Amino acid sequence: MNNMAQPARGNAAEASAQEATVALLMAQGQCDLRTIERARRVATESGQRVEAVLVQLGMVTERDLAQVYATTLALPLASPRRYPAEPLHAGRLNPRFLRQVRALPLEQQGATLVLALADPFDSFTPAAIAAATGCTIRLEVAVPIELEAALDRLFPEGATAAEAESAAQPLEEDAERLKDLASEAPVIRLVNQLIARAVETQASDIHVEPFEDRIRVRYRYDGVLHEADSPPARLTAAIVSRLKIMARLDIAERRLPQDGRIKLAVRGQEIDFRISTIPSLHGENVVLRVLDRSAVALDYARLGLPAPVVSRLGKALELPNGIVLVTGPTGSGKTTTLYTGLLGLNSVARKIVTIEDPVEYQLAGISQIQVKPQIGLSFAALLRSILRQDPDVIMVGEIRDLETAEIAVQAALTGHLVLSTLHTNSAAATITRLRDMGLEDYLLAAVLRGVLAQRLVRRLCPHCCREGAAPAPLVQRFGLAARAAALGQAEPRLWHAVGCDQCRNTGFRGRQAIAEFLVPDAEVERLVFSRADHATIERAAVAGGMVPMFDAGLDAALTGVTTLEEVVRSIRTEG
Repeated sequence: MNNMAQPARGNAAEASAQEATVALLMAQGQCDLRTIERARRVATESGQRVEAVLVQLGMVTERDLAQVYATTLALPLASPRRYPAEPLHAGRLNPRFLRQVRALPLEQQGATLVLALADPFDSFTPAAIAAATGCTIRLEVAVPIELEAALDRLFPEGATAAEAESAAQPLEEDAERLKDLASEAPVIRLVNQLIARAVETQASDIHVEPFEDRIRVRYRYDGVLHEADSPPARLTAAIVSRLKIMARLDIAERRLPQDGRIKLAVRGQEIDFRISTIPSLHGENVVLRVLDRSAVALDYARLGLPAPVVSRLGKALELPNGIVLVTGPTGSGKTTTLYTGLLGLNSVARKIVTIEDPVEYQLAGISQIQVKPQIGLSFAALLRSILRQDPDVIMVGEIRDLETAEIAVQAALTGHLVLSTLHTNSAAATITRLRDMGLEDYLLAAVLRGVLAQRLVRRLCPHCCREGAAPAPLVQRFGLAARAAALGQAEPRLWHAVGCDQCRNTGFRGRQAIAEFLVPDAEVERLVFSRADHATIERAAVAGGMVPMFDAGLDAALTGVTTLEEVVRSIRTEG
């Protein structure tokens, strides 16, 4: 009998280890006693293990469970780099069997075969593979999403070559044929895998881009795109059609852009996806935005906004009327910041209405309206109608034109608090942008209560970041000595990204906001009336207490939150 690295199924050791797994999940704060009891009832009825039910209910992620398995059973956790470039024992181990039992050989070490197994309590699979290969088995715990990605790479589409070919023949691409292609099991499995991988690895977007020789799939992590394994080009029509069917889009229309939404339960979590398609040379580009409410931090501290900025923003939001703006480029977290502010304002005594394009996250107790320009529901039209509903607070997704700006100003002048976003590079530039739209200076001065400008920078991974002395040229160029002294540091020191398994070898994990908040005091108002440029307005705001965004970024670099290179890249200035 070959050595097994886990207890036999059904014995007392296994039961004890499973109880230890549940206890460790509770100790780590993954779930509470009430959740465990609920899972036990479901497990008794369904015959499943408690921890498996917790994953299905979305209470625990598969990655967290794999880490707890590894700790409880004293087994290594298989990292993505452990999976082989070529299948091991391909002639003896059937790919369909490996998929079914969720196992994959990682490495041959003499007479020992290292096996990644998603369920380390499964004693049958190691015994069967030991019998088939004649090797002693040593186990490592697999994260299911990484294991499935490796299986898809080593055994494409999870089917035989004949099945894959029949699923993807580029036959006449009418609507019925596209439906047939998209309904093939290998295509459905591949698309589900793409989506599950994005959710499990906390990607914010999935980009599917067809080229002549392949389909490029990229995931966006912390604002930066990373390429994944590329499916063959012959699957382009099938994959795009499958995604369109899921979003209830017109699969026969491939000449025009389309937008839609998908709602799925992925690994036990309810996730929304916003999908956009656009025609390109070799097919349609598809981008899916992952709208995972559980991964969104609607809290100022978790967003990384400093206390002085939060204090100024909070005071502006407490005012009974006026306009508060959040500015920055696309993807800088403007909507998340506004949502956080709205949650703080939300109460029975206030009627809050939002106009968004699109509605990204549903907020309990707040009336949210989706813009539909194709039927005349523009920001301006909706804003005009909403004023008749007597709201206290109005959020306008974006001020894009003079008409919307003027109605927002009228709303503010008639006793409403209006929140909105604008695409500008700084808080001071917001004033000149509104002026360029055609808004009168006296109206600006009358209604503007505050402008928050922000960017998102990647946070350094706490597991692998490295500290070092700041090079003299950088100290001089960015004035780091003075900023370090203001932070109470003896000398300026900078931190550097390294890379490890915890951060996908990027050196970064998560993002946080770097921001500045402009309060239009008397001096700023005087400059607005005199039609001063944004640089002059910014100097006056700094004199009035505003910490410029770039200086806030330098502080984040000096305190080890991020790197100086990341600050320069994200804020696009050199001080």
